Formats: sequence, structure tokens, C-alpha cells
Amino acid sequence: ELEMLIPLARKLGVEPMIGLRSKMMVRSLGKWAGSSGDRAKFGLSITEILNIIELLKKEDMLHCAKLLHFHIGSQLSDIRKVKEAVSEAARLYAKLVQLDVPLEYLDIGGGLGIDYDGTSSTTDSSRNYSTEEYVADVVYGVKQICDLENVPHPNLVSESGRAITAHHSCVVTNIVGEIKNTGAKYDTSVTTGEHILVSNMRELTTAHDLHPQEKYNDAASFKQSAYEAFKLGILSLDEMAKLDTMYWQILSEIHSSIDRDSFVFQELEELEDMLASQYLCNFSIFQSAADTWAIGQVLPIVPISRLNEQPEVRCSIVDITCDSDGKLSKYIEGTEISDNIPMHTLRKGEHYHVGMFLTGAYQDVMGDMHNLFGRLTEVHIYCHDDEPGDFYIEEVVPGTAAEKVLETMQYNTDYMAKTVKKSIDREVRKGHIAPREGVRWTDYYEKCLAGTTYLKV
Repeated sequence: ELEMLIPLARKLGVEPMIGLRSKMMVRSLGKWAGSSGDRAKFGLSITEILNIIELLKKEDMLHCAKLLHFHIGSQLSDIRKVKEAVSEAARLYAKLVQLDVPLEYLDIGGGLGIDYDGTSSTTDSSRNYSTEEYVADVVYGVKQICDLENVPHPNLVSESGRAITAHHSCVVTNIVGEIKNTGAKYDTSVTTGEHILVSNMRELTTAHDLHPQEKYNDAASFKQSAYEAFKLGILSLDEMAKLDTMYWQILSEIHSSIDRDSFVFQELEELEDMLASQYLCNFSIFQSAADTWAIGQVLPIVPISRLNEQPEVRCSIVDITCDSDGKLSKYIEGTEISDNIPMHTLRKGEHYHVGMFLTGAYQDVMGDMHNLFGRLTEVHIYCHDDEPGDFYIEEVVPGTAAEKVLETMQYNTDYMAKTVKKSIDREVRKGHIAPREGVRWTDYYEKCLAGTTYLKV
């Protein structure tokens, strides 16, 4: 870059302000540890920096070197790594200044973490320090080394984008359906000549004196045997449906009977996850929470509706894409990370909303149109003490229209609309569709193209 910059600067007759990015020897922790260390993608080694200094001297441009920069990774969870990096960078800054490099700025990069999971720990989704502690350690660390080396204090620059932007937006979505293993109902009454596996499973439903673990083992064994028998054509569809219905009934009863204050076998602990419903949310993980899928980022999720009621069921969140990865797998619950989350029982005909928070960093720009789901509708809200509720809605930005998403994928929506209209007109002429009905269907198709890519409920 410098070999390109020097002749270009001379050609234009300008003196550039040159910054040098150092490849730090300290290695950070977490998902972005690769941003530092010998194999880091960016930055110059000490040897390369010294070679650049010699080149600038040779070109009589040493006075243009104004900034030293480093970045050891995003979402730094451990303040000790920050201190190490600051110490290394400050020492490098001081040594360069002593070599008559007129540095004025020390850019400490980004990395100021967000406590996504609320644990104030060194987990990948948290940090074990406050913003005040971070600032104090950076300033003190640089000042101490500069004073020891007897060099001027630099102007400090920070690029903590995540910490600045994460809190500025959230995603609010509605639940449009529920997927539950225990939801299907089927008549399990006795029939003449039924297979012994069906009879055994039925007897298990009334075996209330069995230990929960023994009951679970028997139920799992009967179900596996039934599965093998069905593949061999021994069990009928009716018998399999009965077995499946009774199996989930037994698991629900076992889960309800467990004393959670006593020792519980691991398989019984996992019943909670097996029985948890999946709440179908009207959004796309890949568009609105890409990091949860890509790197396992944990985001705070809470109900927005019925806040005056205690949640009574546990569930997981899945989106409306046709991708099995379109789900949230980890949830924050107190100081723990759980495989499901408490929610309220859904009521027929009543809207239920959930909020996903701290999505302001990267989620918007990293979201893609996987399964052709576009951007969500955005509502810009401003706080103001003089407004009712202390806020006002400044602007509503409609989400991506279906036709825009299709055009991105190289579809000609005008041609599509004309083709559909021709097909409808042809059916009208044949007398298969009434003229008024044909107009209604044409308008409906064009309205769908202009509308959102998400469900309207």
C-alpha cells in the first residue's frame, strides 16, 4: 500500500497522514481470537513496521506517520487481554516515538464487549468489566508506559462499534403458530387383536407406581420396537398412531411427576427439551439475527405481550423459513444458558409478540435474503419527555417488497404479472372464471408482489 501511496501523493502534490496497523503478539479469546497473533489477517509485524520507517525516511516522508493502530478482536470478554494489548501497543508507540517517528494518535481499535447474556463473565456473549473500567485501564495503561518511556501522551482513538450500536435496535415479531410433539390427539382405546406392543404401552400409561426412570426406559424401548416392527410391516398405521400418542402422554406424565429438588437422571432432565413446543415466529433468522445462526451468538429474548402474567410453558423459537437451521438454539435465563425459554400459552385469536434485543450491531447489515425473505419494516422511535409515553414515532420504513426481492434474484416481475393476467383473461374468455372474479385475482396477485415477504396475520 505504501508503495502505491508514495508516488500517488507526489503526483497529486499532497502530504498524506499515514497510519500503521500493528499485528499484536497478544492473542485474544473468543470467536474473534484470530484477529490477533501471528496468523492474523491484518497488521504489520515489528520487522515490517521498522522497514516502513526506513522507507519513509528514505522518501523524506517520516513526518507523515501520524497514527499507530491495533485491533485484537471483537467482543473482548476478558479485561486482562485488553490490558495486555494496551501495554504492548503503548510500548510499541513509545519506542517508535523514540525513533523520531512523530506519532500523534494511538488507535486502540474496537472490541469493547456487550454483556449479551447478563453474566458479567468471560463467556463469548459477555464481558467481565464495565465501560468505565475499560476506559480507565486503557488511559492509565497508556499514560503509565508513556511516562516511563518519557514520551508525549498520544491522542487516543477508539472504534468500539458494537458497544455503540448494539443497543439501538431490537426485533419485535409475532407468533404465528405452534409446533408441539404432544399436540396430536388420537383414539387409543382397545381394539380386538391389537399387537402386544400397543397393549404394553397402554399398560404403561396406568403404571403409576413405577419409578420415573424405569417408566421412561420402558416407554422408549416399546417405541423403538414399534418403529422396527412398522418398518417390517408388522404394525399398522392405526397401531403406530396409538403407540405414538400414548408415548408422548407417558413422557408428559413423567415430566410432571419429577421432583426437581431431588436427583434426576440425565434422560429425565432432557424431557423438558423434548416436550417443549416450538413457537413459529414471523421472521427470518438469516435476515434479522444472522449471528445466532452463523457463530452461535446469544441474544436476549423476552415476551412483549401479557407482561402482567407469569409464563407457564417452555418453548423454543423457530422462524418461517423452510430451512431447518432457522431456529434459535440457545436462550438466556437468569445467569444460565438454556435450550428453551419460558413463554405464555398461546390463546386462539389473540396476538402474542416477542422481542429480540441488542440486535443493533451487525445483524441488519449481515442479514441476507435466504428463502427470499427481505428486510423487516423498521420503526424509528425517539425518546422525548414532552410526548405521551415519553416517546414518538419519527418514521416508518416499509420492509422489502416481494417484487424487489424477486428482482434481486433476476426475476422480471412485470413480465410475471402480465403472464398471470393473460392466463386469467384466457380463463375468463372460456367462461371458467367470471370477469369480476378475474379482476379480483389479477389485483390480488399484483398486491402480493407489492406486499411484504412475511406473513400477514
